[in-house]
Amino acid sequence: MGYALLFDVTKCIGCRACQVACKEYNRLPLDDWRSWRYPREDWDKQAPLTAYTWLRINAHKVEHNGKVEWRFVRRSCFHCQEPACAAACFASAFYKTPQGPVLYHAYRCVGCRYCMLACPFGIPKYQWNEVFPKVQKCTMCYQRVDKGQTTACVGACPTGAITIGDRDVMLNEARKRIQESPDRYVNYIYGEKEVGGTSLFYLSDVPFEKLGMPTVESGEISADPVPDYSHRVLKWTLPIAFTWGAVLTALYFATKPKGPAHEEEEGH
Repeated sequence: MGYALLFDVTKCIGCRACQVACKEYNRLPLDDWRSWRYPREDWDKQAPLTAYTWLRINAHKVEHNGKVEWRFVRRSCFHCQEPACAAACFASAFYKTPQGPVLYHAYRCVGCRYCMLACPFGIPKYQWNEVFPKVQKCTMCYQRVDKGQTTACVGACPTGAITIGDRDVMLNEARKRIQESPDRYVNYIYGEKEVGGTSLFYLSDVPFEKLGMPTVESGEISADPVPDYSHRVLKWTLPIAFTWGAVLTALYFATKPKGPAHEEEEGH
């Protein structure tokens, strides 16, 4: 099953050390650092991911137990079990690894950006200003993890809000936390069911809808992998093409003028 990340909203304090660590490890520019330091009154501005920022911690103002409070939520690639980006990429630039991460071969990319359109979470981003652009996103620090190290974000988090481990172990850990502290968490693991399951799980003490996250429970997102939909449609492509071709051919011969009158017109 590979490994996965578990993000606990109740433990995140919004320090954004993970964002800095991600930038440093992946050698990404700090040109958009101002968006990390919104004034308190503007904390709920949701800064987007970019080709140079693969991880964000966004602030959400929510009502909880009769009070207005802040919650900080990670935004990055979900590394889906059946990634739509890989299914949409006819050049096989995106692919799912047995270890869990969804990775990208830049040399195969033709720049069609179908991956960006296919992703249900809007994660992959394009380097619009580069001469030789790439599509960029979180890689789950696969090179570090393959060497027995942890991801940059996990290593930088001072509160343990983000952890990494075998996917089944992380899923069981999430269930254990909910079972041991039912008053602390909503009884829902985000990423367990969404689009067929992901390799990034979330726990929260407020409903995920309040955090701007569509859930299977609310009906805003499907439990079926996105590629299933395309396969259901594509399997009819050839039959429809042959049928439509036969119909057009029959219409052509049925409406084509025939007889001496037609031959005389052609002679004129």
